[in-house]
Amino acid sequence: SDRSAAAKKQKQDKTEIDVSSNEQDETVNYDFNSLDCCDRTKEAIRDLAFEKMTEVQARTIPPLMAGRDVLGAAKTGSGKTLAFLIPAVEMLYRLKFKPRNGTGAIIVSPTRELALQIFGVAKELLKHHQMTFGIVIGGANRKAEADKLLKGVNLIVATPGRLLDHLQNTRGFVYKNLKALIIDEADRILEIGFEDEMRQIIKILPVDRQTMLFSATQTTKVQDLARISLKKGPLYINVHEHRDTSTADGLEQGYVVCESDRRFLLLFTFLRKNLKKKVIVFFSSCNSVKYHSELLNYIDVPVLALHGKQKQQKRTNTFFEYCNAEKGILL
Repeated sequence: SDRSAAAKKQKQDKTEIDVSSNEQDETVNYDFNSLDCCDRTKEAIRDLAFEKMTEVQARTIPPLMAGRDVLGAAKTGSGKTLAFLIPAVEMLYRLKFKPRNGTGAIIVSPTRELALQIFGVAKELLKHHQMTFGIVIGGANRKAEADKLLKGVNLIVATPGRLLDHLQNTRGFVYKNLKALIIDEADRILEIGFEDEMRQIIKILPVDRQTMLFSATQTTKVQDLARISLKKGPLYINVHEHRDTSTADGLEQGYVVCESDRRFLLLFTFLRKNLKKKVIVFFSSCNSVKYHSELLNYIDVPVLALHGKQKQQKRTNTFFEYCNAEKGILL
């Protein structure tokens, strides 16, 4: 029975891949004007100064607007945020969602910062629409979020832990009319350890919905999540299928091998040389970020620090301060 199940699964996977390759053989239209969007959405896209779609947008938006479930292999920087937001917004608009209808679309994101970024794009896209939208993330004021949910939030951007909390504990949170669930960066959501939360979220939400799942890597856990969240035979779209790397085009990578005791000296020299640029330095722990930010600020290399032990308001302020700066170093 295991063998027949494996054969069946292989057949299923093969079907999905066949579907995707057929789609990719067709001529793809990269013009935003070619999309069957309402004038309000088109105006917002014009305001954002976008004319041509990226690969992932051109291949994903039309099938999503046709109601298909999609499993998308797309990496950060590929333009996938608009690829899932445009179909979600269009669907809510066509269904004439009002606050009293509750939540129609939920976007689940791995981190608070990414959730804030998606929320920022959603805000721009909904500029000419009447729909309500909101964000629910760990560390933010839970009561304020709950109060807003009671009034009816049509489109929600959320981190898994806080979303599950509201689904289980916020009375008056209307999610029975949910029409779209978007799971962004699924591999990172699972890497961080939200597997149980995601299973519970999927169990609670209405089954009769469209689901979109995006992931830069297709791990076994991602496939398991896809199996329980997507309808059978989803459209599989892989825009970097024939590439050897998972890095966005135009991004140069390099590395330096050096002795441990010379690492800080190298970092210090590199940062001093690049004070007029925007630099992000990643560390292995919150304490390491705190230590290096104090040290670098003390020796006249001004840096901003972002880590999980900060209060959410501080994290949000630092995040946007860095986003809006023309130059700067973020640890």
